[in-house]
Amino acid sequence: MTAVGPFGLSVRDQALEADVQTGLAAVEAGLLDATKSDVPFITEAAQHLVRAGGKRFRPLLVMLAAQFGDPHAPGVVPAAVVVELTHLATLYHDDVMDEALVRRGVESANTRWGNSVAVLTGDFLFARASHILADLGPEAVRIQAEAFERLVTGQILETAGPRDGNDPVEHYLDVIAGKTGSLVAVSGRFGAMTAGAEERFTEILTQYGERLGVAFQLADDVLDIASDSHESGKTPGTDLREGIATLPVLHLRALAEQHGRAEDVELVELLEGDLTDDARHAEVLRRLRVHPALELARRDTVRYAQEARAMLAPLPDGYAKAALVELCDLVVHRAG
Repeated sequence: MTAVGPFGLSVRDQALEADVQTGLAAVEAGLLDATKSDVPFITEAAQHLVRAGGKRFRPLLVMLAAQFGDPHAPGVVPAAVVVELTHLATLYHDDVMDEALVRRGVESANTRWGNSVAVLTGDFLFARASHILADLGPEAVRIQAEAFERLVTGQILETAGPRDGNDPVEHYLDVIAGKTGSLVAVSGRFGAMTAGAEERFTEILTQYGERLGVAFQLADDVLDIASDSHESGKTPGTDLREGIATLPVLHLRALAEQHGRAEDVELVELLEGDLTDDARHAEVLRRLRVHPALELARRDTVRYAQEARAMLAPLPDGYAKAALVELCDLVVHRAG
């Protein structure tokens, strides 16, 4: 039994382990090849986050989903490269929008080279992903285009905020489904589709990926507050400091509005103040860590992970299915 992929996923079969490890190694080589340019500076910028590492969560899902068809089919690795390139491109753009200083434990591209270079590098990665995608056929292009539309829509909805009368928590969950769930869903679909899996299996793995992607992001929201050492390379409370209203904060605001408890209202007021002040930031973080809002966010994470797990029931039993089940458990474990 060897740990592979994000969070030390245990693969209990030597053949499956070999397939996954070989596939992920090929994806890594494919990412480096896809980010090369005749212009050395572009190569440096494009490979900045590739070389910083990462969980490779989406390529891992592609590899596991491919086990329900022919995992050695020629389109599997390119499909995994496409989803990871797309994910990396969104990170360059996200860091510009969020004015982030650090990504994956290294200086963000916008901090190092400026916003214009970061945005254009993200565009370069999208272009390279599209080039690879074209070789996978028109259906793959259509699926990716639809997912990318959902991803961008989610980002716009997040920027615009909920309309008057809309539940901010439900709005946020819709945003996450678009921004994160859509591409993880494509990972499941591409893995099964390029491996020639049955259509019913492909649909199951797509729906599984959607729910797992949401759970994965919600676990990150919890970790931003609850952890002492954030897995993503960010320090605890980074989202708080940057003024990003993640799920625990939204639950806090809802509780304050519903019940009007003085301590909740006071904490909301602290959140709306200047969190670049270290003392204020530390106080908010300390109080959120013991607040019921954090537990509500954990429960939402568990709910989506359980929904993802339930989707797997019709799949044939085996080591690949067991690994997909364990991914759900590990996402929940991350959230405590």
